[in-house]
Amino acid sequence: MSRADHAAPGGPTPGDTGRVVPGPDAARDVIPGAGPTGRHGPPEGGRESREATGRAADEHGTWRPPAGEPADPPRYAPEWLRLREPADADARSRELLGPLRRRLAEMPSDGLVVHDLGCGTGSMGRWLAPLIDGAQRWILHDRDPYLLHFAAADAPRRAADGGPVTVETRRGDLARLTPDALRGASLVTASALLDVVTAEEADALAAAVVGAGCPALLTLSVAGRVALDPEHPLDAELAEAFDSHQRRDGLLGPEATDSAAEAFERRGATVLTRPSPWRLGPEEAALTAQWLRGWVGAAVEERPGLRGAAERYLAERLAACAAGHLRVVVHHRDLLALCPTRGGAG
Repeated sequence: MSRADHAAPGGPTPGDTGRVVPGPDAARDVIPGAGPTGRHGPPEGGRESREATGRAADEHGTWRPPAGEPADPPRYAPEWLRLREPADADARSRELLGPLRRRLAEMPSDGLVVHDLGCGTGSMGRWLAPLIDGAQRWILHDRDPYLLHFAAADAPRRAADGGPVTVETRRGDLARLTPDALRGASLVTASALLDVVTAEEADALAAAVVGAGCPALLTLSVAGRVALDPEHPLDAELAEAFDSHQRRDGLLGPEATDSAAEAFERRGATVLTRPSPWRLGPEEAALTAQWLRGWVGAAVEERPGLRGAAERYLAERLAACAAGHLRVVVHHRDLLALCPTRGGAG
């Protein structure tokens, strides 16, 4: 999801890029200032790589603050992550599960070791673990210990074939993830992460995964397209401003999947991509409303001249949403990278 740093719902984090978690009263707050997140609220785990430099590496190869350094503020609101979890589960491409299962079956192992990067509250594990066979050990990476607590407490317990699923958590910064941190991995996963990293960081992630010789399933990267029904004359201009906002600070935004695919392919991986759109109707009105606030807020932050028209637009759209008359498709893409194994197999 987008770069929404997850301060208290509805309020910006000082020094942020302005993407904050939308709160229940955000409708009156989103336009005037640093609106809630850009794409559809804070990412599921999402952006963890904006750590300051000078941090020490822990024994796992991820990064954490030195002793005595204040803890980072929380990044993503669990309430938002829970709200979007059903839409995420429905959207993720199941077409990629067949090739993934076949690759996992080829890997010699007494059990799967899955590294979930930017795990948030653990929705990827809850979705994927029951869909693949075999005993699984999920290693959940996130910068926020608060989210790691939720992820561990609500982790899945059984694989598709009834095998046991266990979890452990690792707090740290993923910007400096190395192959050593992924040693022994059977699979690397992430959700809504690629579009909130830079091209250099996506390249480093691909290098680490290929170096570990395991596949990667990276889901729900924004594709730069939304469709609202009924249409509105301001839709296209807001969408364009929003996409520009997503590219701030050199982040990949809508180009994320293509950039990551190129980085993997350059290192010999076979890459498959599939669409994974959110399809939001009357049953998802609460999620649609929060997404709207974030989407419009990011667009106005990018182009302040839109503020007046956007305020009216948002009020109209929220009213239509509440009445059950609005449908939204938010396009994403999923990526499966089948990396050469350490033994050289494709």
